[in-house]
Amino acid sequence: MIGRLWAIALNTFREAARIRVLYGAFLLVIGANLAAIALGEMSVDQGARIARDVGLAGISLVGSLTAVYLGVALLYQEVQRRTVHAIVSKPIERWEFVLGKYLGMVLTLTALVALFTGAMVGLLAMQGVAITAAVLKAIVLAWFEVMLVAAIAIFFSSFSTPFLSGIFALALFVLGRVTPYMKSGLANSDAAPWVRSVLRVAIELVPDLHLFSISGQTMDGRTVSVHGDFVSWGYVGTAAGYGLLWIAGLLVLACVIFQRRDFV
Repeated sequence: MIGRLWAIALNTFREAARIRVLYGAFLLVIGANLAAIALGEMSVDQGARIARDVGLAGISLVGSLTAVYLGVALLYQEVQRRTVHAIVSKPIERWEFVLGKYLGMVLTLTALVALFTGAMVGLLAMQGVAITAAVLKAIVLAWFEVMLVAAIAIFFSSFSTPFLSGIFALALFVLGRVTPYMKSGLANSDAAPWVRSVLRVAIELVPDLHLFSISGQTMDGRTVSVHGDFVSWGYVGTAAGYGLLWIAGLLVLACVIFQRRDFV
Protein backbone atom coordinates (compact mmCIF):
# COMPACT_ATOMS: atom_id res chain seq x y z
CA MET A 1 0.00 0.00 0.00
CA ILE A 2 2.79 2.42 0.90
CA GLY A 3 4.42 1.81 -2.45
CA ARG A 4 1.17 2.48 -4.33
CA LEU A 5 0.51 5.66 -2.37
CA TRP A 6 4.04 6.89 -2.98
CA ALA A 7 3.79 6.14 -6.72
CA ILE A 8 0.56 8.14 -7.02
CA ALA A 9 1.93 10.96 -4.87
CA LEU A 10 5.13 11.21 -6.91
CA ASN A 11 3.22 11.15 -10.18
CA THR A 12 0.90 13.87 -8.84
CA PHE A 13 3.91 15.97 -7.84
CA ARG A 14 5.36 15.66 -11.33
CA GLU A 15 2.00 16.50 -12.89
CA ALA A 16 1.59 19.54 -10.63
CA ALA A 17 5.10 20.72 -11.48
CA ARG A 18 4.04 20.94 -15.14
CA ILE A 19 1.03 23.13 -14.40
CA ARG A 20 1.64 26.75 -15.34
CA VAL A 21 -0.03 28.09 -12.22
CA LEU A 22 3.05 27.03 -10.24
CA TYR A 23 5.21 29.18 -12.48
CA GLY A 24 2.81 32.01 -11.72
CA ALA A 25 3.26 31.32 -8.03
CA PHE A 26 7.03 31.43 -8.52
CA LEU A 27 6.72 34.81 -10.23
CA LEU A 28 4.58 36.00 -7.32
CA VAL A 29 7.37 35.00 -4.94
CA ILE A 30 9.84 37.08 -6.91
CA GLY A 31 7.43 40.00 -7.24
CA ALA A 32 6.50 39.94 -3.57
CA ASN A 33 10.12 40.01 -2.50
CA LEU A 34 10.96 42.83 -4.89
CA ALA A 35 8.01 44.76 -3.46
CA ALA A 36 9.23 44.01 0.07
CA ILE A 37 12.68 45.38 -0.81
CA ALA A 38 11.16 48.53 -2.32
CA LEU A 39 8.85 49.10 0.65
CA GLY A 40 11.71 48.47 3.04
CA GLU A 41 13.83 51.11 1.31
CA MET A 42 11.01 53.65 1.56
CA SER A 43 10.44 53.02 5.26
CA VAL A 44 12.69 53.79 8.19
CA ASP A 45 14.03 50.76 10.08
CA GLN A 46 11.04 48.68 8.93
CA GLY A 47 12.71 46.46 6.35
CA ALA A 48 12.74 43.37 8.55
CA ARG A 49 9.12 43.85 9.58
CA ILE A 50 8.00 44.21 5.98
CA ALA A 51 10.02 41.15 4.89
CA ARG A 52 8.37 39.03 7.59
CA ASP A 53 4.90 40.34 6.82
CA VAL A 54 5.23 39.80 3.07
CA GLY A 55 6.77 36.35 3.50
CA LEU A 56 4.13 35.07 5.90
CA ALA A 57 1.27 36.61 3.92
CA GLY A 58 2.62 34.97 0.78
CA ILE A 59 2.79 31.55 2.42
CA SER A 60 -0.78 31.82 3.66
CA LEU A 61 -2.50 33.49 0.71
CA VAL A 62 -0.59 32.19 -2.31
CA GLY A 63 -0.20 28.77 -0.72
CA SER A 64 -3.93 28.50 -0.01
CA LEU A 65 -4.98 29.73 -3.46
CA THR A 66 -2.57 27.29 -5.09
CA ALA A 67 -3.97 24.52 -2.88
CA VAL A 68 -7.48 25.32 -4.08
CA TYR A 69 -6.43 25.28 -7.72
CA LEU A 70 -4.50 22.02 -7.48
CA GLY A 71 -7.17 20.37 -5.37
CA VAL A 72 -9.99 21.10 -7.80
CA ALA A 73 -7.94 20.43 -10.95
CA LEU A 74 -5.76 17.37 -10.40
CA LEU A 75 -8.47 14.93 -9.34
CA TYR A 76 -11.00 16.14 -11.91
CA GLN A 77 -8.48 15.93 -14.74
CA GLU A 78 -8.09 12.22 -14.13
CA VAL A 79 -11.86 11.80 -14.51
CA GLN A 80 -12.16 14.13 -17.51
CA ARG A 81 -9.32 12.48 -19.42
CA ARG A 82 -10.69 9.06 -18.41
CA THR A 83 -7.29 7.99 -17.13
CA VAL A 84 -9.06 7.12 -13.89
CA HIS A 85 -10.62 4.13 -15.68
CA ALA A 86 -7.21 2.61 -16.31
CA ILE A 87 -6.08 3.41 -12.78
CA VAL A 88 -9.03 1.95 -10.88
CA SER A 89 -8.92 -1.17 -13.05
CA LYS A 90 -5.51 -1.97 -11.58
CA PRO A 91 -4.99 -3.57 -8.15
CA ILE A 92 -5.44 -0.28 -6.35
CA GLU A 93 -8.26 0.95 -4.16
CA ARG A 94 -10.04 4.19 -4.97
CA TRP A 95 -9.29 5.57 -1.51
CA GLU A 96 -5.61 4.95 -2.17
CA PHE A 97 -5.92 6.98 -5.34
CA VAL A 98 -7.53 9.94 -3.50
CA LEU A 99 -5.06 9.77 -0.63
CA GLY A 100 -2.13 9.50 -3.03
CA LYS A 101 -3.37 12.59 -4.87
CA TYR A 102 -3.52 14.51 -1.61
CA LEU A 103 -0.03 13.39 -0.61
CA GLY A 104 1.26 14.57 -3.99
CA MET A 105 -0.34 17.94 -3.32
CA VAL A 106 1.34 18.00 0.08
CA LEU A 107 4.73 17.52 -1.60
CA THR A 108 4.00 20.29 -4.11
CA LEU A 109 2.64 22.78 -1.59
CA THR A 110 5.42 22.06 0.89
CA ALA A 111 7.92 22.93 -1.84
CA LEU A 112 6.01 26.18 -2.46
CA VAL A 113 6.00 27.03 1.26
CA ALA A 114 9.72 26.26 1.41
CA LEU A 115 10.27 28.60 -1.54
CA PHE A 116 8.49 31.48 0.18
CA THR A 117 10.31 30.72 3.43
CA GLY A 118 13.68 30.67 1.70
CA ALA A 119 12.95 34.01 0.03
CA MET A 120 11.95 35.52 3.37
CA VAL A 121 15.06 34.14 5.08
CA GLY A 122 17.18 35.57 2.27
CA LEU A 123 15.65 39.01 2.65
CA LEU A 124 16.12 38.96 6.41
CA ALA A 125 19.72 37.76 6.01
CA MET A 126 20.43 40.71 3.71
CA GLN A 127 19.32 42.97 6.54
CA GLY A 128 21.29 41.09 9.18
CA VAL A 129 18.14 39.80 10.91
CA ALA A 130 17.86 36.21 12.13
CA ILE A 131 14.73 34.05 12.04
CA THR A 132 13.13 34.08 15.48
CA ALA A 133 11.11 31.36 17.18
CA ALA A 134 7.98 33.46 16.65
CA VAL A 135 8.51 33.45 12.89
CA LEU A 136 9.13 29.69 12.89
CA LYS A 137 5.85 29.15 14.74
CA ALA A 138 4.03 31.36 12.25
CA ILE A 139 5.51 29.40 9.32
CA VAL A 140 4.44 26.07 10.84
CA LEU A 141 0.90 27.39 11.41
CA ALA A 142 0.73 28.76 7.86
CA TRP A 143 1.86 25.38 6.48
CA PHE A 144 -0.91 23.58 8.35
CA GLU A 145 -3.42 26.10 7.03
CA VAL A 146 -2.34 25.41 3.45
CA MET A 147 -2.58 21.64 4.02
CA LEU A 148 -6.09 22.03 5.43
CA VAL A 149 -7.20 24.16 2.48
CA ALA A 150 -5.84 21.46 0.15
CA ALA A 151 -7.96 18.85 1.95
CA ILE A 152 -11.02 21.10 1.58
CA ALA A 153 -10.39 21.38 -2.17
CA ILE A 154 -9.91 17.62 -2.55
CA PHE A 155 -13.16 16.98 -0.68
CA PHE A 156 -15.24 19.16 -3.01
CA SER A 157 -13.41 17.88 -6.08
CA SER A 158 -14.38 14.31 -5.18
CA PHE A 159 -17.99 14.96 -6.23
CA SER A 160 -18.23 18.30 -8.04
CA THR A 161 -16.91 20.13 -11.10
CA PRO A 162 -13.78 22.31 -10.89
CA PHE A 163 -15.81 25.53 -11.13
CA LEU A 164 -18.16 24.69 -8.28
CA SER A 165 -15.39 23.04 -6.27
CA GLY A 166 -13.30 26.19 -6.56
CA ILE A 167 -16.18 28.39 -5.43
CA PHE A 168 -16.99 26.14 -2.47
CA ALA A 169 -13.35 25.84 -1.40
CA LEU A 170 -12.73 29.58 -1.67
CA ALA A 171 -15.94 30.27 0.26
CA LEU A 172 -14.81 28.01 3.10
CA PHE A 173 -11.37 29.64 3.04
CA VAL A 174 -12.89 33.11 3.44
CA LEU A 175 -15.39 31.97 6.07
CA GLY A 176 -12.66 30.16 7.96
CA ARG A 177 -10.63 33.35 8.09
CA VAL A 178 -13.50 35.45 9.48
CA THR A 179 -14.66 33.07 12.20
CA PRO A 180 -13.93 35.65 14.98
CA TYR A 181 -16.37 38.05 13.31
CA MET A 182 -18.98 35.31 13.02
CA LYS A 183 -18.57 34.55 16.72
CA SER A 184 -18.96 38.25 17.51
CA GLY A 185 -22.15 38.34 15.46
CA LEU A 186 -23.43 35.27 17.28
CA ALA A 187 -22.77 36.94 20.64
CA ASN A 188 -24.62 40.09 19.52
CA SER A 189 -28.02 39.99 21.18
CA ASP A 190 -29.36 42.56 18.70
CA ALA A 191 -28.87 40.22 15.73
CA ALA A 192 -31.96 38.64 14.19
CA PRO A 193 -32.69 35.06 15.29
CA TRP A 194 -32.25 33.67 11.77
CA VAL A 195 -28.89 35.43 11.44
CA ARG A 196 -27.69 33.89 14.69
CA SER A 197 -28.92 30.47 13.55
CA VAL A 198 -27.01 30.74 10.26
CA LEU A 199 -23.88 31.90 12.07
CA ARG A 200 -24.14 29.04 14.57
CA VAL A 201 -24.37 26.46 11.78
CA ALA A 202 -21.51 28.11 9.86
CA ILE A 203 -19.25 28.11 12.91
CA GLU A 204 -19.87 24.40 13.43
CA LEU A 205 -19.37 23.39 9.78
CA VAL A 206 -16.50 25.68 8.76
CA PRO A 207 -12.92 24.94 9.88
CA ASP A 208 -11.50 27.79 11.95
CA LEU A 209 -8.59 28.88 9.75
CA HIS A 210 -8.11 31.92 11.94
CA LEU A 211 -6.31 29.63 14.39
CA PHE A 212 -3.44 29.40 11.91
CA SER A 213 -3.10 33.11 11.10
CA ILE A 214 -3.43 35.07 14.32
CA SER A 215 -0.72 37.71 14.08
CA GLY A 216 -2.24 41.13 14.65
CA GLN A 217 -5.19 39.70 16.59
CA THR A 218 -5.93 39.83 20.30
CA MET A 219 -5.70 36.73 22.47
CA ASP A 220 -6.27 36.81 26.23
CA GLY A 221 -6.16 40.58 26.18
CA ARG A 222 -2.78 40.73 24.39
CA THR A 223 -1.99 41.62 20.79
CA VAL A 224 -0.25 38.73 19.05
CA SER A 225 2.54 39.59 16.62
CA VAL A 226 5.48 37.79 15.03
CA HIS A 227 7.44 40.97 15.69
CA GLY A 228 6.99 40.67 19.44
CA ASP A 229 4.91 38.40 21.62
CA PHE A 230 3.58 35.28 19.93
CA VAL A 231 1.93 32.03 20.88
CA SER A 232 3.64 29.10 22.59
CA TRP A 233 4.68 25.85 20.95
CA GLY A 234 1.86 24.27 22.93
CA TYR A 235 -0.62 26.43 21.01
CA VAL A 236 1.05 25.45 17.73
CA GLY A 237 0.68 21.79 18.67
CA THR A 238 -2.98 22.24 19.59
CA ALA A 239 -3.73 24.08 16.35
CA ALA A 240 -1.84 21.42 14.38
CA GLY A 241 -3.91 18.69 16.04
CA TYR A 242 -7.10 20.59 15.18
CA GLY A 243 -5.95 20.87 11.58
CA LEU A 244 -5.02 17.19 11.35
CA LEU A 245 -8.44 16.17 12.62
CA TRP A 246 -10.14 18.29 9.96
CA ILE A 247 -7.79 16.95 7.27
CA ALA A 248 -8.45 13.35 8.30
CA GLY A 249 -12.22 13.89 8.34
CA LEU A 250 -12.29 15.61 4.96
CA LEU A 251 -10.11 12.93 3.37
CA VAL A 252 -12.28 10.14 4.77
CA LEU A 253 -15.39 11.80 3.33
CA ALA A 254 -13.65 12.38 0.00
CA CYS A 255 -12.58 8.72 -0.17
CA VAL A 256 -16.09 7.48 0.66
CA ILE A 257 -17.70 9.74 -1.95
CA PHE A 258 -15.11 8.88 -4.63
CA GLN A 259 -15.56 5.19 -3.87
CA ARG A 260 -19.26 5.45 -4.71
CA ARG A 261 -18.90 7.53 -7.87
CA ASP A 262 -19.93 6.03 -11.19
CA PHE A 263 -17.44 6.88 -13.95
CA VAL A 264 -19.40 5.27 -16.75
